[in-house]
Amino acid sequence: MENCTVHLFVFDGMADWEAAFALASIQDSQPQMNLGQFSITTAARYHTPITTLGGMRILPHMTIDEVFPAESSLLILPGGPAWEMCGNFEALERAHAFVEEGVPVAAIGAATLALARTGLLDTRLHTSNDSTYLANSGYRGARHYRDVPAISDRKVITASGNAPLEFAHEISRQLRLASSSALATWAALRKQGSPSRFCAAPARCA
Repeated sequence: MENCTVHLFVFDGMADWEAAFALASIQDSQPQMNLGQFSITTAARYHTPITTLGGMRILPHMTIDEVFPAESSLLILPGGPAWEMCGNFEALERAHAFVEEGVPVAAIGAATLALARTGLLDTRLHTSNDSTYLANSGYRGARHYRDVPAISDRKVITASGNAPLEFAHEISRQLRLASSSALATWAALRKQGSPSRFCAAPARCA
């Protein structure tokens, strides 16, 4: 990818933990082949600070209206109650623009419901918190639903809100942050809590 900015949409009530592993994987020096290749920029509806569901206060770098696909490598949409109340319309407009221009979008938890409502999941393999959760949206993509933690299809990544690690893994694969084996080791370390595989090479544990 030529562009090196990953945009994270932030909003009041954002489920901050859902994107946490993904952000860490982008910034983590251990598994990456090209450290510093990507930077994270936060975008919100306004320039004013937002407060996440976990109580963190974030001052966004820019507004979502200032985010353009040609200037981004990926748009991340974390979950949160606002999506269930049909909020964050501006971010959904950006998501559609990204997909139309072939730039990836990654949604997790309640953000997948919003993508379903607007038709982005009608013809793509996808997942979410539960198949019934999406069925209530009235979307037409139920036959493409897969009961897996996370999945990617044609530039759209979706994940259950209970699968932040798998969400991060799909994002890392999309951005090609590291080799498949390195990403598998990174995921195993965080999921199993054992550094044995990750520290197989002494140089990596120095």
